[in-house]
Amino acid sequence: MNHATPRAGAPVHTFTQLLSSTPRGARLARLLAVTELRSRGASQELTERAELVVAELAANAVLHGRVPGRCFRLTLALDPAADRLRVEVSDARGDLHPLPVDTAPDALRTGGRGLTLVAALADHWDCVPYPPSGKTVRAELLDTTA
Repeated sequence: MNHATPRAGAPVHTFTQLLSSTPRGARLARLLAVTELRSRGASQELTERAELVVAELAANAVLHGRVPGRCFRLTLALDPAADRLRVEVSDARGDLHPLPVDTAPDALRTGGRGLTLVAALADHWDCVPYPPSGKTVRAELLDTTA
């Protein structure tokens, strides 16, 4: 029988943290992501893009995904062998999914550009259910400097 051989190389580094669904928790998510990526030797370009993506997704989790008494979860999965970072932010509001990205945003609008920014910075993003009642917004970033 033929079996797929695992790719040799550096292991995937995973970081997961529960954070309070507050503005302070969103700021902490951004700071923790930067600290974790720097400690793992991620490139500056990937770290800067991830910082912005985490900031937007965490802010959305706090603003739109907040359920009183429930935290949001930040997960980073850095795969150096594939030059890839997966960012996941899970919140407790599974009933409220992100709206599709507006390709022609209104210049006078004061908000609603976060996912447009995520779409521009990430190589792929999507939203999936997070059982039992939440959702996870995922973004994948490829390291183009490697």
